[in-house]
Amino acid sequence: MNRKPILPGVDADALVREAAGLMPALTRRRFLSGTGTLGALALLTGCKLSDGRSAETMLEKISTFNDEVQSALFRPSSTARTFSEADITRPFRFNAYYGPEDAPDIDGMTWRLEVGGLVADKSPWSRARLETMTPHTQITELICVEGWSAIGKWRGPRLSELLKIVGADSSAKYVGFRCEDRYFTSIDMATALHN
Repeated sequence: MNRKPILPGVDADALVREAAGLMPALTRRRFLSGTGTLGALALLTGCKLSDGRSAETMLEKISTFNDEVQSALFRPSSTARTFSEADITRPFRFNAYYGPEDAPDIDGMTWRLEVGGLVADKSPWSRARLETMTPHTQITELICVEGWSAIGKWRGPRLSELLKIVGADSSAKYVGFRCEDRYFTSIDMATALHN
């Protein structure tokens, strides 16, 4: 397939093949977190930071490049490696910019999952309503963008099922998440719909 290069002089397909060959044991997410470093290097070497539009254009190119790499590595039939109960990391790391004592108090009886964006049904979900959905349990590894990982046991409804119920537009590019402490992140739609 002939595509216009996203970054001039960089053959994205060759770069992915070479990186995969050099790092055969590297997981998809670890590789993708490393592409941010590649993007930062390209930004710093080819863009005047004082020129806002130039920086924005370069960041858009890097984002598009990262999306294409992730898309090339994504396999709908692949699932995360699972582990046994004995493999669970104990104690599991508290992940935040603050200590556990400063975490927001959440009342499970009044908490609501707010749904918005490109969905048909934007009504909030209570914990009780979420618990009516079929739960799924898995023991998998969390690989944090901060560079650490831990194996945990996760239980709850599949995101893919929730997205179907609320009538999410599956042609949307990303699904975003905002936590109670205002932390925000997103994943691509293909990953969100993956079992």
